[in-house]
Amino acid sequence: MSELSQALSVAGQLVATFDPQMMAVVRLSVLVSGSAVLLAALIGLPLGALLALAGFPGRDALVVLLNAFMGLPPVVVGLALYLLLSRAGPLGEAGLLFTPTAMVIAQTLLVLPIVAALSRQVVADLWEEYGEQLRSLGVSRLGRVATLLWDGRFSLLTAILAGFGRAAAEVGAVMIVGGNIRGVTRTMTTTIALETSKGDLPLALGLGLILIALVTMVNAAVFLIGQWARRRMG
Repeated sequence: MSELSQALSVAGQLVATFDPQMMAVVRLSVLVSGSAVLLAALIGLPLGALLALAGFPGRDALVVLLNAFMGLPPVVVGLALYLLLSRAGPLGEAGLLFTPTAMVIAQTLLVLPIVAALSRQVVADLWEEYGEQLRSLGVSRLGRVATLLWDGRFSLLTAILAGFGRAAAEVGAVMIVGGNIRGVTRTMTTTIALETSKGDLPLALGLGLILIALVTMVNAAVFLIGQWARRRMG
């Protein structure tokens, strides 16, 4: 018990003093996850809106597939991406394996179905409410997408923040394609896994505290945005 107390004490000191090694890991984690969520939002928001508004053969199957991909196992994504980016793979010449770029791609693939599926549902609900009015005004399909995305911006922001929470807590895919290289591709989750296996509990606990705080702040932001949006609409 004294060993655990000592580890917690050292972990608290590392966090309080902004230990350079720890902060470098935190910065990379936030940069990778933030970049992935931004890319997922740029692709997923219009994709979800188009799936909600457009009618074409196979649309329902695509929606079912998109919803299924929300629970896609990270290790499967990591393995598939590893095979693509390895030297023997079709994209091996790009030299992206074991780089932060590969980690961003992996997290984007994990977050994209979440953002796209949730935005599709939000836009579909808004279309049921405002569809007739937009049709009567002669708004183009692109205009409908833009209008409904803007009208549902608070709900969509919640979806994006939920995606960030998933990305920040992910370990399997980034471990596979990033390699967990010190100072290059080591994130909070992969460092926690490594340092725990080595028995370096202070660093693992310190990063765990920061990760919990980060995820808690994201969830608090989701809750507050939802409350504020409901008050405005009410």
